Amino acid sequence: MIKVFVIDDSAVVRNAFKRIFEKASDIELIGQATNPVDAFNVFKTVGLPDVFILDIEMPKMDGLEFLQLINRQKPIPVIICSTMAGPGSSAAIDAMRMGAVDVVHKPNINVGKFFDDATEDFLDKVRAASKAKVRFNSRIATRKYTLSEEEYGKNSALPASKKIVAIGSSTGGVQVIEEIVQHLKVNHPAIVITQHMPPGFTKSFADRLNSLVPHSDIKEASQGDKLLPGRILIAPGDLHMEVKKSGFGYEITLKDYPKVSSHKPSVDVLFASMAKEVGPMGVGVILTGMGEDGASKLLAMKEAGALTYAQDEKSCTVYGMPKKAVEFGAVKSSLSILEIADMINNLR
Repeated sequence: MIKVFVIDDSAVVRNAFKRIFEKASDIELIGQATNPVDAFNVFKTVGLPDVFILDIEMPKMDGLEFLQLINRQKPIPVIICSTMAGPGSSAAIDAMRMGAVDVVHKPNINVGKFFDDATEDFLDKVRAASKAKVRFNSRIATRKYTLSEEEYGKNSALPASKKIVAIGSSTGGVQVIEEIVQHLKVNHPAIVITQHMPPGFTKSFADRLNSLVPHSDIKEASQGDKLLPGRILIAPGDLHMEVKKSGFGYEITLKDYPKVSSHKPSVDVLFASMAKEVGPMGVGVILTGMGEDGASKLLAMKEAGALTYAQDEKSCTVYGMPKKAVEFGAVKSSLSILEIADMINNLR
């Protein structure tokens, strides 16, 4: 039985979740509270849940403060459900950076109908979240990371890499990508990333990353963007991203067609283009996430001569996509987060 606790100051929302979970034989709503401070008193009676559903804007303590606090004490999967989690929301991005496994935008109007229509979706999200292994990074960056003069002088001498790195990730990937990019050195290879994320969030994610790193130009990908050393391009949340050969280099092509492997953008689409267009100059990395998006096409990259890697099970929030890639025989080796960053830095 999956135990759920809802913290939201709206009685309408709390009652909506009560109706939702009454329809599931495998999920139990063990408690509710109007704010995090009062929730701690309820925990003394009902215990801690397997999954929290958490609003952001609440009295006494906001959701992000609670998320950070509870994860310092005992990391528990959290689904953010908030009116503040709309497209472009910095609060939603920060929640994912702090370890929230999912974010849902709660509307300001017709709330009851929204929850009635989304019943099955919420049940699926809770079941998925219950399987997540939360990674709490107590050193979440809040300002730009900088190197010492000695480190900078040593790294600036590195020649530009000619490789192209393609990364695919889903649940938990926001944290992992942030950690990787902060360890990249001057002239690192061009990197393209497909992160499963709703429309409107990817630009905020890219902008946030760009504000934190010293040696990368990070942006949401646009049609025709060139792949250059030191540049990191992130697929828009509502378009598939492909890499295409262009003269002596490579550029981005964005495509608007239905979901592939249940996702848009899809890692399969990115990796397939890498296999076709980049071949042995490519490097594929599959990170934490649920399902198998990217696994079969990572094998295609490997067969085309690319180097292929997966995040190791120990550091994954959800060891789904990497596990499937390993089972397919698509992975040269599995690496920790810092080993992935080191691998990218050493590519030439």
